[in-house]
Amino acid sequence: MKTTLKNLLIVALMLPVLVLTSCRTEEMEIINPPQEEVVGVNSTIAQLMQQVALNDGSGDNILDGASCFEIQLPVTVIANGIEITVTDEDDFDIIEDIFDEFSDDTDTLEIIFPITIILEDFTLVVIEDQAQFDQQVALCGGPNADDDDIECIDFQYPITASVFNLNNELIETVVITSDEELFDFIDDIDSDTIVTFQFPITVILWDGTTQIVNNFTELQSVIQNAADQCDEDDDNDINDDDCNNCTTTQLEDLLTGCSDWMVDKLERNDDDLEDLYVGYLFNFNNDGTLTVDNGATTFNGTWASSGTANNITVSIDVAGLPDFNDDWILHEIDDFPGEKKVDLRLGDDRLRFESDCLGGGGGGGGGGLDDTALVNALTTGDWYVTFYFDDVDETANYQDYTFNFATDGTATATDSGGSTPGTWSTSAGDETDLELNLNFGTTIPLDELADDWDVLEATNDIIRLKDVSGGDGSEDFLTFERDPFGGGGGGGGSTLEAILEDGLWFVAMYDEDGDDQTAPYVGYEIDFMNGGTVTATNGSNNINGTWAVLSGGNQMLLDFGTQFPFDEFNDDDWEVLSSSDTEVVLQDVSGGGGGTDTLTLQKL
Repeated sequence: MKTTLKNLLIVALMLPVLVLTSCRTEEMEIINPPQEEVVGVNSTIAQLMQQVALNDGSGDNILDGASCFEIQLPVTVIANGIEITVTDEDDFDIIEDIFDEFSDDTDTLEIIFPITIILEDFTLVVIEDQAQFDQQVALCGGPNADDDDIECIDFQYPITASVFNLNNELIETVVITSDEELFDFIDDIDSDTIVTFQFPITVILWDGTTQIVNNFTELQSVIQNAADQCDEDDDNDINDDDCNNCTTTQLEDLLTGCSDWMVDKLERNDDDLEDLYVGYLFNFNNDGTLTVDNGATTFNGTWASSGTANNITVSIDVAGLPDFNDDWILHEIDDFPGEKKVDLRLGDDRLRFESDCLGGGGGGGGGGLDDTALVNALTTGDWYVTFYFDDVDETANYQDYTFNFATDGTATATDSGGSTPGTWSTSAGDETDLELNLNFGTTIPLDELADDWDVLEATNDIIRLKDVSGGDGSEDFLTFERDPFGGGGGGGGSTLEAILEDGLWFVAMYDEDGDDQTAPYVGYEIDFMNGGTVTATNGSNNINGTWAVLSGGNQMLLDFGTQFPFDEFNDDDWEVLSSSDTEVVLQDVSGGGGGTDTLTLQKL
């Protein structure tokens, strides 16, 4: 009896063990992972994979000037005084375009705090102010400082990994889909687990090609070989990668596919020379020949391109035009509808061609550009400069000149000393639909008129033009009228003031970048008073502000403080597109892709 009870007790004690063993066998899969696919804790391959997966902070250096972190988007910045909300990497190009607008100014960028930054290990840090930001930037060590991230190679996701315990029992299978997931996964490996990766794995090299690796030995070799094979772009030169994807085929197709390229920028030995070549039209031919026409003379030459990406050489040789002749390096290509630009550099020298690609030419824009009204008026009868403003009023310098414009694109400016020949043409404007290109050579003071002028207004009696100057971005104004300049301030500023002060006005239309916003102003009467004050009232609301006419009647300032809805009109550079006794049309072009606003005031 004792023996039987003893045996029963032994069976009873063993039963839970048997049950537990059975359960684990059903839940755990025992696998012997291949040793060549195992990642050891702190192994060389684990460290290399983490270095590849580290967060590369150099992509937004135009914002922060730091390569060891990036700013989490969206973020609001002010670039050269223009506010921009950066929502993705494409908006970096907007900032770069603002900085590239002028080559001899000082570019500034202000970040609106607070912001969140993402460190190399993907940690998020909130930065409250500029002082904290500067401290974080200093930790990066400056441009091209040594860092741990390997940027010349990337993993192609997804990647599959398996995690085992020390008994070779499979704990989980993990599908990794990003650098952050890979970094965290490797960071969590400890001595109590065995980790393997499923091969083959595909990696992407710096030149865009891919390579398949079959084990960790191959992967380690590929990463180590690629580590120093490319420019990691950890500097703060925002322009050194503008042609990463440029090809000679792309360049040749663009230059030969568009006609009448104009000189948008020419700087040689620190001298700005583009004004000397206003009205010069460059045409690049498929056979390597090049013609340049300024309306009076045709120059012949050759051109060629060779190389790849940021090392494409563009050779230009035109007899009679030595300022252009050199082996230039292609810096950037802009290819947008209605605006094509080819930017060439050679040290500090710069040559940028621009074309609207509409097939225009001297004496008319051609293509889809409607310049009929301007051309018909310009080529009929005599014209006189009644206003020229370049920082100061210089109208008196032109009071003795009579201007005539021929249909063939030639022009003359005549005074008591004789006639000075010139050229003219039309093309798509920078801030308006149309621009007038004038060039009367180097004769003083006519050399000041050489520019590509945006057309603000063109009728049979008046042509008003504006140009944004290089360097400081100041605005010049030029007005032609049928009657000679009679002295005084010129430009019609007092006339516009008199028009606005005579009677009451209303907002007939307010278009904010294509969106009709007129409704909030319905019912308001606007009274422009002598002395620079203005009142808008609808019977129940009285809104007070200030106004002024600037630049000889070409610009208007409005300021209604914070009073809705007229605070939308606050601006110090409304361009006067047109004015009459019954209607005044104003326009404001915002920088940085901000769009165009149009305000039409009509007399009650």
